[in-house]
Amino acid sequence: MRKDRMFWSTAALSMVFLIHFGFTISTVGTQGVDVCATCHVNATCEEKADGHKVCNCMYGFVGNGRTHCQDKDECQIGANKICGNHTACHNTYGSFYCTCLTGYHPSNNMATFIPNDGTFCDDVDECLVQGICGEGAQCSNIQGSFNCRCQVGYQLENGQEPFRPSQDKSYCTAVDCGPPQSAAHTVRLSFTGTSYLSQAVFGCSEGFRWKSGNTTAVCGAERVWEGPSLVCEEIKCGDPPVFPQATHQWNGSTAVGSRVEYFCNEGLWPMGGEHMSVCGGHGSWTNVTLQCKALCGPAPWLPHAVVEWQNGTVAVHRCQDGYRSRTGSNISLCGPAQTWHAATLVCREVKPPISKAEVFNESCLRWKAEMNGGHHEHYTVQFVGSRAYQKAFQDKQMLVFKSGANRPELCMNLLPGTNYSINITAQTANFSLTISANTSIQAPPVPHVTFRDVEGSCPTLGLHRTIHPQDAISIYQVFVLLLEGKVVFDCSSPHTPHFYGCQEPCQEYVAAEVQLAGTGRKLFFTVGDHQWYGGYYNAPLENGKDYYIILRAVSQWAGVRKQYCVIWAKVKGASYIIESVTLLTGGSIGLVAFIVLMGYSYTWYCKKQ
Repeated sequence: MRKDRMFWSTAALSMVFLIHFGFTISTVGTQGVDVCATCHVNATCEEKADGHKVCNCMYGFVGNGRTHCQDKDECQIGANKICGNHTACHNTYGSFYCTCLTGYHPSNNMATFIPNDGTFCDDVDECLVQGICGEGAQCSNIQGSFNCRCQVGYQLENGQEPFRPSQDKSYCTAVDCGPPQSAAHTVRLSFTGTSYLSQAVFGCSEGFRWKSGNTTAVCGAERVWEGPSLVCEEIKCGDPPVFPQATHQWNGSTAVGSRVEYFCNEGLWPMGGEHMSVCGGHGSWTNVTLQCKALCGPAPWLPHAVVEWQNGTVAVHRCQDGYRSRTGSNISLCGPAQTWHAATLVCREVKPPISKAEVFNESCLRWKAEMNGGHHEHYTVQFVGSRAYQKAFQDKQMLVFKSGANRPELCMNLLPGTNYSINITAQTANFSLTISANTSIQAPPVPHVTFRDVEGSCPTLGLHRTIHPQDAISIYQVFVLLLEGKVVFDCSSPHTPHFYGCQEPCQEYVAAEVQLAGTGRKLFFTVGDHQWYGGYYNAPLENGKDYYIILRAVSQWAGVRKQYCVIWAKVKGASYIIESVTLLTGGSIGLVAFIVLMGYSYTWYCKKQ
């Protein structure tokens, strides 16, 4: 021990001597030398806390501060790292500065910047400059630049899209289609110009009429007129009308402007009226009112017929409205004895081939048929079904059959809950009749429910159901019935009492209403959870009372309502005494557990000490 103490004492004295000796030498070595005078021109002299002076290169320079301080190139690490995105870095002697690339501008609106003040380069929206793309062009901004494209109605000159006028020398010019060309036998009626979307309207020349096609030509974006597709045909009047009491002279032409002259037959005398007929621009001969008269008196009367035209010697008859010609001639002639040779026309009442159509038994169709001569008629029946509550649904069917019955019947596979449009066509008679019909909805499908006896004030019940097309018009209603006194429940009644709307004790109320649209195959419901379901309050059950939980499924559409009910569960209410005993028992067990835990903790603590 003594030798150790002597060793450490000797070492301490040696250390003190060496420190003093070294300090003396340092002081003597620097005494009389001005360090600051030796600093480099790009360095500064700083005095330390111990009085010593040192030379440090200034900001932007690197070196030993005395003999060497050279410029530091800050830009060598890359412009993005030192200046930020979309920038250019510029090194200067002892410093640097940043500028934004073309298409970008600094956030401080200065031409140059140092990024330590938070300045960054943001994209310049060149499209804000009015007319940057030129007339008829549309500007779209992109990062660091912009693009131009010609608008509709303009075409690009010198280049391709997209373009920039300042670089590509490209520009947009307005579309000019030039004068439109006329089609054969047409004349131009109006003309709005030769620019894009200008219109020229054409019509048929005199003596011609429209046959097909469009009469309007439109200047398109490709500098080409679109249309017209007008086709004109020459107007022909056909053979001139023939009158039994007159003859005519005619050159055989049926073109517009042709003329026919009429003369009364021998034995008849003209009594006035127009005797010349001209082929008009509508393709028909003008009316001839020439009257050639003999002394036969009024034209003879025919049953269900009217006199369409007469002149005293000839009478033309036709069946009156609602009747049609069956047999016989329709012309009565005045004979030489000044008596009429009456027409033999027979008119029969016209009845529609199909009438009084109706749907019966919601699946069959029948109607009244008018047959001509007892022949069979070919029928086509088409029906299309839709559902307002099921937008994507559509039922299309077509049946073709032949029948000679006066009351044809046809049974179809019509689906329930559907609006049908039914079209019946008699092909021979070329007659159609359309009627509408609605089929009734079905009762909603029965879910899989297992009746249960449960206890407690908040039982949870479950069911499995099948997804059905009628889900959009179907609901589940949960009824709570108090089993007290006389209990009567009518499933078909539309009455849905609220809990807050009944008097105590509340014998019956709706606890929930659930829309089946969007409901899954499994459904769980907790009775008495204080929640609102479909506008109905799920009130808590009273302790000590028994209840029936009834599930009613309802489908309703087009004024028709169908429903069914199942008893979901019987709830046996737990009495207050049972719940109190349960609470006390649970409290006693908890107290015993607490005492055991405290005893164990005390034993552990004593052993540790």
